Amino acid sequence: MSDARAAEPAALVEITRLDDRQRYQLVVDGERAGFAQFRLEPGAIVFTHTVIKPEFGGRGLGSRLAKYVLDDAVSRGDRIVPQCPFIAAYLREHPGYEASVDWP
Repeated sequence: MSDARAAEPAALVEITRLDDRQRYQLVVDGERAGFAQFRLEPGAIVFTHTVIKPEFGGRGLGSRLAKYVLDDAVSRGDRIVPQCPFIAAYLREHPGYEASVDWP
């Protein structure tokens, strides 16, 4: 017997760096779903706070946002300072960023 249900369409996820607001914004299907706040310092980006709205929880969006912001920081040559507990936890669970991290 085959499953006749249609697959749920993939959500359109966009992540944008907004330097004027010092945040990366996460938008899902046109709706703001969360953000990662940062502060720029000479040669470094300090991640201070990350939020995913409750209605978007449990979909892996926080991890997707964390990976994006960290990869972007590395590509820009910035040192990563994880003051935000979520970003710090992501770094502890996902090796590969050690050479770019300055723990507070």
